[in-house]
Amino acid sequence: MREKEEILLKDEHIEKILTPHPLSFMGLQSLWIFYLLWGFLLWWISSFSQYAYIFNNWLVLLAVWWGIVLFAGVVASLTAIRWRFFFMYLAILSLGTVLCWYFGWLFDAGSLKTFILLYSLCISALIALVVYAYVRSHKYIITNLRIIFKGGILKKRERTLRYDKVTDVDGSQGILGQIFDFGTIIPITQSGFGLGTDQSFAAGGVEAKGKKLGLFGLAGGGKEVTTPRARSYYELHGVYPYRDVRRLIEELVQGHVIIPYQKEQVDIQREQLELQKEMKELLEMQKRLKED
Repeated sequence: MREKEEILLKDEHIEKILTPHPLSFMGLQSLWIFYLLWGFLLWWISSFSQYAYIFNNWLVLLAVWWGIVLFAGVVASLTAIRWRFFFMYLAILSLGTVLCWYFGWLFDAGSLKTFILLYSLCISALIALVVYAYVRSHKYIITNLRIIFKGGILKKRERTLRYDKVTDVDGSQGILGQIFDFGTIIPITQSGFGLGTDQSFAAGGVEAKGKKLGLFGLAGGGKEVTTPRARSYYELHGVYPYRDVRRLIEELVQGHVIIPYQKEQVDIQREQLELQKEMKELLEMQKRLKED
């Protein structure tokens, strides 16, 4: 309670405190789910399937293990536009291979199969715990004056957005979101906060700052489209219940919109306050002169 009171301004009160729905981070959840399933599947194929004889060679088993995991890392990185996922998988595979070599299990196919299964279980559990901690680190505080975004584990991030700066409210729900009534709400400001870009490429080309570049000897052009997008700690990511939260945000934004005649009144009141301040200073000056 004390922490909540410290972040509040004068005449400010909390409307809602939200955290993301666990299923809203399925992209991150899929990292450990895939690794767990692939480790179990590879162990089963190499031990009990009709193709088990192929994996009696430790080099084949190691190559298949590495190849599929690295391919999944590339797909995940391209989808999320974050190469950290690829390097995470690369580090996991490297650590596993070094451990196998250190304990003398690398050149024995039977020991390597068992190690891959147990190693996949341990690493998947570790990734699941990290993802859970990351999801729980997100907190969105909706007050009558602003939205406070918080998130991050090692590096804490915090941003404040006042409703009078919001020009539009974007919302989206995936399939799971429509089933369980959670979704992502992105407040868009006039300065462009809350907007990202999507790029489409043709013939393997990449466009950078208006220049056409080629990949693998192929020339191509790019097209860029501005679309609502923000990091999970700068948006209301996976909030529940989606419809109620969106309605609340839109009502708060609407309540802070100043229409033309209200703006004129505000300007007049500001001028009156300035005049009163000048008059007060003048009276105080006259009073001091009389006393002297």
